[in-house]
Amino acid sequence: MNMIGIACRRVLGVVALLLGGLGSGAAAENMLFHGALVAEPCVIPPGKELIQLDFGSVVDKYLYLNQRTHGISLVIQLDECDLSVSKTVTLTFTGTENPNLPGLLLPQAGSQAAGIAIGLETPEGQPLPLNQSSAKYPLRAGNNGIQLRAYVRGEPQAIAQKNITHGAFNATATFVLGYE
Repeated sequence: MNMIGIACRRVLGVVALLLGGLGSGAAAENMLFHGALVAEPCVIPPGKELIQLDFGSVVDKYLYLNQRTHGISLVIQLDECDLSVSKTVTLTFTGTENPNLPGLLLPQAGSQAAGIAIGLETPEGQPLPLNQSSAKYPLRAGNNGIQLRAYVRGEPQAIAQKNITHGAFNATATFVLGYE
């Protein structure tokens, strides 16, 4: 199965539980709770935090001829957006970059396919490089869907030498939402 998984990471607060030594009968502070209460402008509906895309069979000859596949649509769903908290959102996709195609995702170790990378872009074809913040997306009150596309691209040297390795591949990226 040729898949890319994209998961959301939201940092809302931390609870730390510190247990000290328990002395015989001595009452001492031995628990500390810490956290942060935040106002989150939008919520990701339950079950929509993980996006899985299946590229199916990618034909090497197509990559040799076109360097990349057509994009497969994906949507990041943001619901219950409150514009009094934030009016825009940025996306940052994090993951391991392919050293031969900076900004594109390297297939995970254990993937059989080699000589390829996974890219992300807007529906208009604007690249969304890994580990860089996107342009701001305006939010509407209520529900929003951010439309994106993912594609497979052949590494330049693998295309030139016609030595893309066949087999299944998997890749994982995490998206971080930045509200303003």
